[in-house]
Amino acid sequence: MIRAMGTAASGMKAQQMNIDTIANNLANVNTTGYKRSHAEFQDLLYEKVMPGGQISADGRAVPAKIEVGHGVKLVATNKNFGQGMVVSTNNPLDLMVEGDGFFQLRMPDGTIKYTRDGSFKMDADRNVVSSQGYMLEPNITVPEDAMEVAIGRSGIVSVRTAGDDANIQEVGQVELARFPNAAGLDARGGNIFSESPASGTPILGNPGLDGIGETASGFLEMSNVETVDELVKMISAQRAYELNSKTITMADEMLQTINRLKR
Repeated sequence: MIRAMGTAASGMKAQQMNIDTIANNLANVNTTGYKRSHAEFQDLLYEKVMPGGQISADGRAVPAKIEVGHGVKLVATNKNFGQGMVVSTNNPLDLMVEGDGFFQLRMPDGTIKYTRDGSFKMDADRNVVSSQGYMLEPNITVPEDAMEVAIGRSGIVSVRTAGDDANIQEVGQVELARFPNAAGLDARGGNIFSESPASGTPILGNPGLDGIGETASGFLEMSNVETVDELVKMISAQRAYELNSKTITMADEMLQTINRLKR
């Protein structure tokens, strides 16, 4: 009975983590560029009560075996980097990546982080920055006399200056990064990811080249969380939690029965 209690307890802990993951997905259903997570589990070690192939009393090899598992463990919470819902904003500095790739942000300490959140703005020095003020890498500065800003699907940033409709200038190039294993990126919060040993080294390039997605100006990629799917997963996790709880109750009742036995 003690084995059953430990096994059920591991199941309750696993489903609690599953619920936590689902709750975070639902909380970020309207977060720009958010990628949903899902928990992955594996069964624990097995106790071999009777190994297969033992020789019976009459000399035959018994093909069956008896083994009892010891529960479940959480092994990963993977990100799904599928495309999220597209929202039109008509703001030329709002960008989304159609396909594979991440925008690069330079942190105050000089390191480079990565994001799918393309809601960019201009700071006081007219540099293109993220909502948190992190500078887009490579840096793009919009001239003071620029009347209009346009960003093409290849990431080329052009401006039209005042006084001349035909005076179109290229002021920068948006560069994207992709990873051999994007699911291995470390989530840092604030819609930011960082490189990790599991993600591999970033592959840099212009949008539309070398397997990197194209940029779309005036659009934002929203979360890829499917609310209905998450609610179904939540109900399933809740029921699994309840069943494991009832298993502990059942094992406790069996122990009580054994303790009441009299000769």
